[in-house]
Amino acid sequence: MAEDWRADRIGSALRGGNPTVVRRMAAGFAAIGDVQFLPGYSVLLVDDPAVGRLSELPRDRRTAFLADMDRLGEAVERACGRLDPAFRRVNLEILGNTDPFLHVHVWPRYEWEPEELVGRPVWLYPRERWSDERYAHGPRHDRLREAIGEELDRLATP
Repeated sequence: MAEDWRADRIGSALRGGNPTVVRRMAAGFAAIGDVQFLPGYSVLLVDDPAVGRLSELPRDRRTAFLADMDRLGEAVERACGRLDPAFRRVNLEILGNTDPFLHVHVWPRYEWEPEELVGRPVWLYPRERWSDERYAHGPRHDRLREAIGEELDRLATP
């Protein structure tokens, strides 16, 4: 039963049953990533599972989704920068190669990353990083998750 939310990430978020959700946004959900080999990795999920492309959203929802992406990216940047002095930047990616629903990857990047990977796409990290239990999201990431949520809240107020 614990795996059910992964099979329907957006539906479970809409029902309040996706444990990775950090905050509800204007056009989606800010969620912490399943893997944390780059601490703070987050995902913005669109709030309609039928939407597969940015271009499928009406213009006002598209603008809201992109504003959510900007806000989540900045929140991850602020939180990770506060918690790790080796934080460098965030990378924002809309790929859509695996999951059929619209989503954005927010990847924090760090000075401590291996030299051969630090300036390259995250997807070049060894396959084991994606499945190794040492990097799975869990209670040890609560402080980071809370920091991202706090920054999202700060950025929501004018």
